[in-house]
Amino acid sequence: MIKYALIGTGRIAVNHVKAVKQYKDRLIFSAVCDLDEKNVKTCFSKAEYTEHIPFYSDYKQLINEIKPDFVAIATDSGKHAEIGKYCLEHGCHVLIEKPIAMNMHDARELIDIAKKNNLILGGCHQNRFNKSVQKLHEALVENRFGKISHIAAHVRWNRNEDYYKQAPWRGKWASDGGCLMNQCIHNADLVCWLLGDIDEVFAYTNNAIHPYIEGEDLGLALIKGKNGAYALFEGTVNVYPRNLEETLYVFGEKGTVKLAGKSVNLIAEWNFADNKDSIDQIKKESSEQPVNIYGFGHFRLYDDFIQAIETNGTHHLLVDGEAATKALELILAIYKSKKTGLPVKLPLINFASTDMKGTFNNDK
Repeated sequence: MIKYALIGTGRIAVNHVKAVKQYKDRLIFSAVCDLDEKNVKTCFSKAEYTEHIPFYSDYKQLINEIKPDFVAIATDSGKHAEIGKYCLEHGCHVLIEKPIAMNMHDARELIDIAKKNNLILGGCHQNRFNKSVQKLHEALVENRFGKISHIAAHVRWNRNEDYYKQAPWRGKWASDGGCLMNQCIHNADLVCWLLGDIDEVFAYTNNAIHPYIEGEDLGLALIKGKNGAYALFEGTVNVYPRNLEETLYVFGEKGTVKLAGKSVNLIAEWNFADNKDSIDQIKKESSEQPVNIYGFGHFRLYDDFIQAIETNGTHHLLVDGEAATKALELILAIYKSKKTGLPVKLPLINFASTDMKGTFNNDK
């Protein structure tokens, strides 16, 4: 059995607790940490978790006293890297909610510490585990599209003032960034996974209707892959009055696929020149209807991470530290392009969300 601890019990932590319940035959929930115990009670209630778990308000004390094997970090984004480094330095395998860090230096340092200590580092990009996304990636690997023309990704969601008031860290450059870093990075991860290595990014971002946050509420980017294909990326929280869609298209010389739904959980179009499968059957088998935008991915993500621990790393994570860093790098490249007004070449040596301070004159 693997000794597990959770650090941070905000909005997304409910899915982590549900995943722990799912794998209680493989995980021992040994401790939970948050600055406020009320947050833990709220989280556990939403997850319908009734067992008593030792509570800590200091994550360092938890690590030193409990000595967990596996730590999941679901705090505000600005603390991900600091806590992740400490856990890795003290012998814990670490799974970090998105984004893995707020700057490239911290992300690469996390990877280096994990390698040095022979530990497993993963990122929470659970949409890779959607049945629809898995089926799309399978078709790409089988070269059913032929030559890829381009990918188009859209996150068209809503976040209002009440959302940002719920947690003061939201929307700030140091602790969160804007909608691209928080809400849209999952689709950015899928672009990275499907497009492959990125050569160059050019982007515009704006804060159009959220004057009470520092970050962007709209981002538009053109991405050039090193393989000659392109991607269009759109992310916004300006859709009235509620979340509309998260979509992903792949266009090739021999195939077209569209994933749709609130979180790319549905197959809307599936057309290939080889005609080797039934569109209706594919839609039936590979579409899901989750109750919220988080979908069912955390269950599969946890299974993947637990397998990596159980096999001493011989099972390779689908979303390891390197993969999570690529998604961060794309968002930071978009930010840098906005700041400089120029295309940005990758790899990005170093850039931080805090380098964007003052961009929209909304800094508090």
